Amino acid sequence: MTVLRSIGLFGVAAVAEIGGAWLVWQGVREHRGVLWVLGGLVALGAYGFVATLQPDPNFGRILAAYGGIFVAGSLLWGVLFDGFRPDRWDLAGAAVCLIGVGLIMYAPRG
Repeated sequence: MTVLRSIGLFGVAAVAEIGGAWLVWQGVREHRGVLWVLGGLVALGAYGFVATLQPDPNFGRILAAYGGIFVAGSLLWGVLFDGFRPDRWDLAGAAVCLIGVGLIMYAPRG
């Protein structure tokens, strides 16, 4: 159950951080206004909080693993919200990152 909770938290963190960055991007680069930017800042703050809920106590491990989630999640966000179509190299890179997440977070330690 701890692994499932951790994976769920990574998913929530990804939506908060990637979504927050996207909202800031939309507000500034797409000229949608200050409310979009403020929404993005709130979401980015939520990401910082969600990361603290991970069961592993090591900040460096959590953020390193989250980097892999961020890579794959960013590509998925682009597909869902910006019409981005990843090529095979994007997908291969995301797969490598997710394998890294698995190793960093869930490899047996003892």
